[in-house]
Amino acid sequence: MTLLAHRVTGNPDGPPLFLLNGGLMTMAAWEKIAVPLEDAFRVVRCDFRGQLFSPGVPEPRLEPHAEDLVALLDCLGIERIHAAGTSFGALVTLRLAALHPERVASVIAITATEKVTPELWESSAAVRDAALEAAAGGDGGRVYDLVVPATYSPEYREANAAALAFYRRQVGLLPAAWFQGLAPIIGVLEGLDLTSILPLIQAPTLVVAGERDVMFPLEHSQALAAAIPGARLEIVPGGSHGLVIEQPEKTVEILRGFLAQHTS
Repeated sequence: MTLLAHRVTGNPDGPPLFLLNGGLMTMAAWEKIAVPLEDAFRVVRCDFRGQLFSPGVPEPRLEPHAEDLVALLDCLGIERIHAAGTSFGALVTLRLAALHPERVASVIAITATEKVTPELWESSAAVRDAALEAAAGGDGGRVYDLVVPATYSPEYREANAAALAFYRRQVGLLPAAWFQGLAPIIGVLEGLDLTSILPLIQAPTLVVAGERDVMFPLEHSQALAAAIPGARLEIVPGGSHGLVIEQPEKTVEILRGFLAQHTS
């Protein structure tokens, strides 16, 4: 097994806090959240298999990604983590907490869902197909074009139009191998249903929902929180699916508040 690319920063004596990527993210995207937390936590970021710094073609299932995290924990000599994941990273976090409860001290699932209905899968299927087309030599920028409206609020897109156009060009320049890895990450969502494993989660859990999340609408975050024993739901007013990018200060505030209750 090839170890996930990772970065460890912050307080070496602090509780280990993993920040786990959404599907199209890379570990650098957490910078505005990681840095403010480094005084109190040993912050670990990684790219999942198939993402930019951990190339490869993963299986379209959550379990291998969870096992990759266990291998990383073993390599770093970390027994238990506080795991904060967004979108895809939240789904992997939930699977990890159900499969390996002894390794997870707390869970923060940001803009996540308890299941992916056929209606939700429709837009994700378009992204996966665009990734496959890009892997075959098509325009990779189409992937970005499909993802951005479902991820960010209209206000954010308008205010950051120039930056988003730049990133669109950068995505279009990524190699075919990246798109080959992205397709099965998106493919994980097809028919995904976590409802049977959510009652197995023993760790204290916070579900963070964006009020205006388009990709995983609010009712799915509510159902997710209701299915996990003792879980708490926090709804961010005006929050989009890209909450960790649009509102990093709010995200840090939420993380600090929850973790203060579950770390000594």
